[in-house]
Amino acid sequence: MARTVVDPLTRIEGHLRVEVEVTDGKVSDAWVSGTLWRGMELVLKDRHPEDAFWISQRICGVCPISHSHASAQSTEMALGIKIPNNARIIRNLIEAAQYLHSHILWFYTLTALDYVNPINALKANIADTYALAEAAGTHISDFGAVARRLQAFVDNGQLSIFTGHYFDHPGYVLPPELDLIATTHYLEALEMQAVAAEIISVMSGKFPHHMTSIPGGTAFVPTESKLDDILFRFLRVKEFIDTALIPDTLAIAPYILGAASFGGGCGNFLSWGVFEAEGGDPYKRSLPRGFIESAKGLTATKVGPEDVTEYVAHSWYKDADTGLNPSKGKTEPAFDKYSVDGKYSWGKAARLKDLPAEVGPLSRMLVAYVNGVPEVTKIIDYALGALSKAAGTQLPPTVLVSLLGRIAARNLEAAVVADWAVGWVNELVAAIKGGDSDYFVTERGSDGEGAGLWEAPRGSVGHWMSVKNGKIANYQVVAPTTWDIAPRDDKGVLGPMEQALVGTPVVDAERPLEILQVAHSFDP
Repeated sequence: MARTVVDPLTRIEGHLRVEVEVTDGKVSDAWVSGTLWRGMELVLKDRHPEDAFWISQRICGVCPISHSHASAQSTEMALGIKIPNNARIIRNLIEAAQYLHSHILWFYTLTALDYVNPINALKANIADTYALAEAAGTHISDFGAVARRLQAFVDNGQLSIFTGHYFDHPGYVLPPELDLIATTHYLEALEMQAVAAEIISVMSGKFPHHMTSIPGGTAFVPTESKLDDILFRFLRVKEFIDTALIPDTLAIAPYILGAASFGGGCGNFLSWGVFEAEGGDPYKRSLPRGFIESAKGLTATKVGPEDVTEYVAHSWYKDADTGLNPSKGKTEPAFDKYSVDGKYSWGKAARLKDLPAEVGPLSRMLVAYVNGVPEVTKIIDYALGALSKAAGTQLPPTVLVSLLGRIAARNLEAAVVADWAVGWVNELVAAIKGGDSDYFVTERGSDGEGAGLWEAPRGSVGHWMSVKNGKIANYQVVAPTTWDIAPRDDKGVLGPMEQALVGTPVVDAERPLEILQVAHSFDP
């Protein structure tokens, strides 16, 4: 038995420690520790409810828009506000741009280097690289120029942005030509992230921490010129996703089919739903609300804010606060020491119907798939067909409950969202041409309770707010990573990432590449 610790886990947004026991070449136990306490709940207490929009989005620098939308919804529920239809469409567009920014960032910048070896790319035959790119249907670039840039890094004795990886690990199995293609698109993805951020900036003033989806609707009033700018940029990002991200995913997958046999985790999947439908029914959102429970197979049931509890037996909070629904939740820190037998994380053990639940793109896509969302069904079946061909056998949808499935789901979701975004721009244009000029309402109450349940790119986000005498009396946040990095609960049940790590093969405990692959797949 060997004990391996990765602290800090890099290429993530935040602070994370992963500790595992490896027995006979596989992880036999795991402890995932969030090592940063944010405490936004205490910052927000006694403030005006509208302030929460501005403050709570500072929880995250990658998905601030989702936090702000969940916060605005919580405020609107508490104060009895119904936003105009145009504001709904605009929020969907801003959210979509953030999704595309985040998904491209995640795959190329935060995750690809767990599989792609830029050093091996120097062995590529350039002519064969072009032939492979054409056969894979992926974006053609100046692969020779990128190879020369990589060679310059190596000749200088430094790898620049590619420093600090286990590139000599046997887990890197891609041919040099595919490594070169993916490395080239890694660099191009940096520009595509910027284009997605430009969309947000046009509609929201800036990114991160945008300014327009305030409680009551939106402060953004579109013009024909701005909508042209937005559509042009969405189409640019969509082209990159269709011609680079998706083909790269399907080209890499056959070489890592072993990742379909581990990393599945708890098998329970939550989606609060995202991209609002007219009327506000969360089960009719483009990606609908639902809960898939492993014991019941691939079928989604209805869930609500009342189904959430948070346990703190293994978290650095006062024990009296354990097992509470966030509407009555408390955030009272009580740090003692790090102990895998006691308390070891700032993350609370979030549970849905008293079960650990994975959140994120895999959860959303599975919930949408079993609900028969046409665009999702089509692209998942297409991907399953490609994977089945590579595997030489027909693979069922349950194969997605794995490390490989978690990777694929996020990139497939990006393609679906890009298509929808173009449609929403056209929907907004039609509404404006039809004479609809409502974007914001001022009428609101003073006291109440609300729960804004939404989806950030990395998973389900909930903001619970109680307003008394015009001020926030209590505010609780269950962020996406809270669900996934949850520690053991009061019954000792491991959290989703911990369960996904158990059973993961580890070739070299000193260079735990497989641990990074599983952890990064959750985008913590």
